[in-house]
Amino acid sequence: MLTTKVFIRKNKAGNFLKNIREHYLRDDINCGISNCDHCVPHLNSITPPTNENKSTLYNFNHYLILDTNVILHQMDILEEDVICNVIILNTVLEEVKHRNLPIYRRLNNVMENSSRNFYLFPNNFHIECYVAQDKLEIINDYNDRCIRKACVWYMQHVPKANFILVTDDVANRQLALKDNIHCCSVENYVAQLESAANLQDKLAHHEFQYASKKDDIFPPHLTTVEIHQGIKENKFYQGVYHASRDNFLEGYVTIEESDESLTQIIVQGRAGQNRAVQGDIVAVELFNISEWTVPSDMVLEDEGLVESGVDEVVRKETELKLSKGKKAEDKKPTGRVVGIIRRKWRQYCGILQQDGDATNLHQLFVPAERRVPKIRIQTRQGEYLRSQKIVVSIDLWPQHSRYPEGHFVRALGPIGDQATENEVVLLEHEVPHNQFSEQVLKCLPKIPWIITDADVAERVDLRHLAICSVDPPGCTDIDDALHCRTLSENTFEVGVHIADVSHFIRPGTALDLEAANRATTVYLVNKRIDMVPELLSSFLCSLRGGEERFAFSCIWEMDKDAKILNVRCHKSIIKSRKAMTYEEAQITIDDKTNNGAIAIALRNLNMLAKILKRKRLENGALVLASPEVKIHMDSETMEPLDVEVKQLFETNSMVEEFMLLANISVAEIILEAFPDCAMLRRHPSPPVTNFDPLLKVGQNLGFDIKVDTGKHLAESLDLAVKKNNPYMNTMLRILATRCMMQAVYFPSGILPRSNYFHYGLAVPLYTHFTSPIRRYADIMVHRLLAVTVGSDATYPDLLNKQKSQQLCNNLNYRNRMAQYAGRASVAFNTHLFFRNKVQDEEGYILCIRKNAIQILIPRYGLECALYLQTQKCGDVVLRAFDPVTVRLSLDSSNVQHERFVLKLVHPYIDGFSVQPLSVPSKRKNEIKNKKKINEKRKKQL
Repeated sequence: MLTTKVFIRKNKAGNFLKNIREHYLRDDINCGISNCDHCVPHLNSITPPTNENKSTLYNFNHYLILDTNVILHQMDILEEDVICNVIILNTVLEEVKHRNLPIYRRLNNVMENSSRNFYLFPNNFHIECYVAQDKLEIINDYNDRCIRKACVWYMQHVPKANFILVTDDVANRQLALKDNIHCCSVENYVAQLESAANLQDKLAHHEFQYASKKDDIFPPHLTTVEIHQGIKENKFYQGVYHASRDNFLEGYVTIEESDESLTQIIVQGRAGQNRAVQGDIVAVELFNISEWTVPSDMVLEDEGLVESGVDEVVRKETELKLSKGKKAEDKKPTGRVVGIIRRKWRQYCGILQQDGDATNLHQLFVPAERRVPKIRIQTRQGEYLRSQKIVVSIDLWPQHSRYPEGHFVRALGPIGDQATENEVVLLEHEVPHNQFSEQVLKCLPKIPWIITDADVAERVDLRHLAICSVDPPGCTDIDDALHCRTLSENTFEVGVHIADVSHFIRPGTALDLEAANRATTVYLVNKRIDMVPELLSSFLCSLRGGEERFAFSCIWEMDKDAKILNVRCHKSIIKSRKAMTYEEAQITIDDKTNNGAIAIALRNLNMLAKILKRKRLENGALVLASPEVKIHMDSETMEPLDVEVKQLFETNSMVEEFMLLANISVAEIILEAFPDCAMLRRHPSPPVTNFDPLLKVGQNLGFDIKVDTGKHLAESLDLAVKKNNPYMNTMLRILATRCMMQAVYFPSGILPRSNYFHYGLAVPLYTHFTSPIRRYADIMVHRLLAVTVGSDATYPDLLNKQKSQQLCNNLNYRNRMAQYAGRASVAFNTHLFFRNKVQDEEGYILCIRKNAIQILIPRYGLECALYLQTQKCGDVVLRAFDPVTVRLSLDSSNVQHERFVLKLVHPYIDGFSVQPLSVPSKRKNEIKNKKKINEKRKKQL
């Protein structure tokens, strides 16, 4: 049967257009009930004998039919194995997909588990279940009517079975009862299930009508209609809310689609933040200029404050207002959040607050992420969960409550356990880390894998070249290798050879889709989360020494001044002579008695790299800095032995220069071939306001830092040197790094050519080509390059810039989260190392706040706060970038937010500073750790 739907819409020209859509109805759709007398048994039919719903609310076995809101709000319950024999209506599934894509994906994962007996019934295509929407009927009422119609049909179609409609909509339940449909709320159903106590903890709270009261803590949010109208009339701005890491009473909103003069708006105090949570898309009202303020220079932590501590919050809000008396030129756009456009709530990891009565039904959850407020939950497992890292979701945030309300999702493991902490890091940064599925593993080549004569015929054979790789110690996912040979007295052939991962990952396969979703390999201190299965990442693709591998080669002919005479790219077969560490490569270069082919190649590569780097810097490329540390782990106990700043060699820079050159060369090639869909990487120029902290520090130190161009910034940083403080220039570069924007991937067709520029590298074009084992962007670039050089065929999605843009959005997000996850892992292991240790360390004042100074400790890459009320005492004045000595220890009294505690050792302030520790006891610990590290290195060698 064919039914038609007519849609009339108005186009931009004001004309009315009629669209007619055909909707086919069938009478042969299987109901999915295995013991149905009318339908032929279906492969995915529900088989009640294997699973029974165990709710004592009904004394008979039954099937569940769920409405849309139950799925949207109670997915944590539906993922429990105790919920089974469920019919999902297609009407409901489509609405879930439209309203919440992550929930839709979670539901699909549950439906794919055959043991759960979830069956998708296409009710909107069944001739007896189809319901036409009335002209004036709202979509929610229409969907409810479709659900009730399907319930009645099931009751008539399989009269010997029982069906329960689960809905929290009271009106829908009343209408269902009139049709003699068994129905109940989620809460009532779950309360009568086996293991009900644990399941009830997972029930999500519902929005409710709330009458405003005088003692409300927050102002009401505007309605959706009011928000959109205000944005349309330019009364409000739309943007993303970001909470401060240092001050729980302050945040800012980054404005979308705004001119450069208004990129962010400060919001302060509870009324200003108005229940916005990190990442929410909000509507913000801008105050008059007379009410603008400056960002707070106070460090305010929300430690131990509960509802009874509101007076303390009010006092701290009052302190914030004192900042309004500062200079007018320092004031920034300020406003208040008036409504929430879209919540970006996710599942949060953390612990229950450790004080108070563990047996209480109501508990306070402390998230691992400091920028997220504490969350009130109800649990009957308080005593057990106090010892666990747990996951919690936010459900709502009423006006009268200082904290949002949520529900318990699951426990991860004991607090402090390293496996648990790794899981927390991955979950908090939304890193996909499940085992690769069977569908993905089926895409891998069969073992043993061999190179055939046909493979050789399709590639350039470079196995005769003296190629080697240079990587960090312990690296098994080797993406790149190099060679250099002399062509004449004045010319060299230099090659960068990159693992040909795209040969093994074909477009559209399960392996390709999984790699695209993961986007990047994530490196934790003692664990690696691969983007692709280990068979590829560590074996078949990895350019290991002495083994033949497929590669994509970028080869230049250049003269002794590193001027490029020509460049060519092609697929190849290589055999790396040796996989070296940076240190090994440096020793080889420095050993003048070594005149082997690899040694000569490395020396020439190093010579050319120095020239390339000099040219880059002359063009205005920035040399920035960020403290990177390496943690030495005990191979048996997996406990940290030592923490130190990573040692860099000339060979680090050598490899970097040729990787940069390869990326630049490939960017030029693919853009010429694909001007509308080349995947590139740009680094936007920072707004001038971003440099305010750097300019202020530079001015105080007597340096004229110019930021109008990247070249002027680079030159200013080069000149900002003081002989009596050699680390000062490094600290300036660290501050400059924090002023930068994020570099991002983008398809070339969505932006004008002027926006392709990479600010940090000072190059007009750039991409990522050199790390396809660990970055999906590089795989896409390889595919574009393969089509360009005639080694592969194109496919539709490769040329679709809209899909490329969606892919880039995911790549940018995953890349950023991977960086944060790596830093969080380093921070946790640094904390482990410092437990029960007290050490005096040299540091530098990075910046001065109103009630604290931020101190950088270079040896460990740590940035910690030293709390004090004044920076001047007698003859001692503490200024930015001054060297200090501090006593460093770890305060573990707050289990969730352990923090380093600093005490001033030098300069000495009577009554405030502490006497230095005895040197021998400190050296004793250092020698003991170094001895363990040396023993570990000997074993590795």
